[in-house]
Amino acid sequence: MMAEPSTQSRVYFQSPGKEEEAQSQRKLGKFTVRYDRKDLQRRLDIEEWLDFQLHQLYGCEEEEIPDLEIDIDELLEISDEDQRSKLQEMLHECCKPTDDFINELLLRIKGLRKMSVSQKK
Repeated sequence: MMAEPSTQSRVYFQSPGKEEEAQSQRKLGKFTVRYDRKDLQRRLDIEEWLDFQLHQLYGCEEEEIPDLEIDIDELLEISDEDQRSKLQEMLHECCKPTDDFINELLLRIKGLRKMSVSQKK
């Protein structure tokens, strides 16, 4: 004789994969919020643009470019006038005009936030 539906026990199965997936999605969300994906992408775009422009300015391969290290965070710590003079000083060996490059770089870094040491890693 069959038991009535209300008195039958029910068994539910939950695969362990779904629970792990949910936890990994939660972790991903925290990571994205903590490091602000858009800021990181914007910074990466600026660094790629910077690298390309330096190749154009010096007209040579990467190995031949003078030892330049343009630190975006360092530029963000100083005033606009100091940024301009620091960049002009760094690019003094370049034989091509650098004013357009400097203006564009300063425009691109406007509004960019300085990264903390933990974010740089």
